[in-house]
Amino acid sequence: MTAAETRYVKPAKAAHAFNAFVLKLTRLGISVLGSRVLSVRGRKSGELRSVPVNLLKLDGERYLVAPRGVTQWVRNLRVAGEGQLTVGRRTETFTYTELADDEKPEILRAYLKRWKFEVGVFFDGADAKSSDEKLREIAPGYPIFKIASVA
Repeated sequence: MTAAETRYVKPAKAAHAFNAFVLKLTRLGISVLGSRVLSVRGRKSGELRSVPVNLLKLDGERYLVAPRGVTQWVRNLRVAGEGQLTVGRRTETFTYTELADDEKPEILRAYLKRWKFEVGVFFDGADAKSSDEKLREIAPGYPIFKIASVA
């Protein structure tokens, strides 16, 4: 694996407080700009782990983007094969398809357009106006999952 494929940006202390706040609001049923609580079984413990995420809706599909790279939730999701998204009392179980790097530029662009104010610092100067070539260049460092509901 290349350095980009294992890229991980550790959250700052302020991010923990912000994430805890968003997590609490989302659990109460207040979605902050599309926030969801992502719950995934821990790959070692088997315990349910929960974090707030931004659910991107684009062209009738839904995506989870990992702006910090290969985080614990990404590693857990890859092993578990499924997760849950929750807002308030509504929980949805989903499976996913992880996107190949060539599929990512359009998704990264839409994600940055919607949440650059929150996650732009993790994109090393790339933004929604970046070229497809630039977005393809950074794509290996940003796991993206296309999700599908489990019926």
